[in-house]
Amino acid sequence: MKKFDFNKILNRSQREAIVNGILTPFAWAYGAAVGLRDLCFKLKILPQEEFDVPVVSVGNITVGGTGKTPHVEYIVEALCRDYNIAVLSRGYKRATKGFILASGNLSVSDLGDEPYQIYRKFNGMITLAVCEKRSKGIHELLRINPDINLIILDDAFQHRYVKPKVNIVLVDFNRPPFDDKLLPLGSLREPYHHILKADMVVVTKCPSDIKPVDIRMMKENLELFPATQLFFSNIKYARPMPVFPINNPQLTSFNWVDKDDLLLGLTGIANHRPFLLYLKQFGTRMKVIHYDDHHNYTRDDFKDIFRIFNALEGKKKYLITTEKDAVRILNNPYFPPTMREHIYYIPIRVGFLNYEDRDFITELRHKIDQPFNQ
Repeated sequence: MKKFDFNKILNRSQREAIVNGILTPFAWAYGAAVGLRDLCFKLKILPQEEFDVPVVSVGNITVGGTGKTPHVEYIVEALCRDYNIAVLSRGYKRATKGFILASGNLSVSDLGDEPYQIYRKFNGMITLAVCEKRSKGIHELLRINPDINLIILDDAFQHRYVKPKVNIVLVDFNRPPFDDKLLPLGSLREPYHHILKADMVVVTKCPSDIKPVDIRMMKENLELFPATQLFFSNIKYARPMPVFPINNPQLTSFNWVDKDDLLLGLTGIANHRPFLLYLKQFGTRMKVIHYDDHHNYTRDDFKDIFRIFNALEGKKKYLITTEKDAVRILNNPYFPPTMREHIYYIPIRVGFLNYEDRDFITELRHKIDQPFNQ
């Protein structure tokens, strides 16, 4: 039977109209379910627990890719010398269940890639755990370490069973939520007006040359309450680091690559476009292999990756991956030992733009230290 190619008989707007027509009832149903859940919390049919220890929630209103992990790391790095911090995450796509306290003998499969990345970076400076039920996780953390005086919840804006003292919501500058739609039509995890529950909103991944008019338009379009503090941040890339410890790294700076070298980008993150734009600026030849967010690399994946890598031509060739991918690759038994010297990752850091002469950490610290009755 001859197959019809709808791309030939329908234009783009017609195809989008058909898809929207199919998905709209599902978006309505999803929105109704989210609204009913929200009402149950407002009527206290569903319980919401508040703790004596300050709880800071870092989350988003859209699906993935707003930079939660680097912003959690930024907060931890700024505050860990003044507070006894615990970080609690659900541990997305981990192989374990229930409450797990991070320790040196655990791996990515036990904690999930993002919590494992945070733990490796701040081991000995914070307490970290994963638990699907945030309230249970907080009780366990405080039982294990009663000296904890600040808890940071990673990706917890939708987890209403815990009432945070400070609610931080991240929005991507390149994917503004006010132009988005509810799942599955768009990427909104809940109706946009729920952003008004935030105490602080951070517009992330801003261009380094952002113009004042762009900031003003973003502020106007977000339509936040006057009391909600708004900040703007961007991502800064550090020098490449070997995924596996090696004595003499071949690549210590991208300033050494030239037009005859080859970079093979490897990503398994929600939004890999900023990573690729960063690599492209060095003017060398580049190819990309992209997997879904939180991808668990298999033996066959690495066979395919290095088949492509070996077939590509370049005076010097490097496999470049993200920091989040690196923690999944580091302890993966299927990664070929003979290829370890070729793979590097790019650490990322958060920087805040000077906006209205307010410092993000100073304002956050002020909210944390406020008495609970305010």
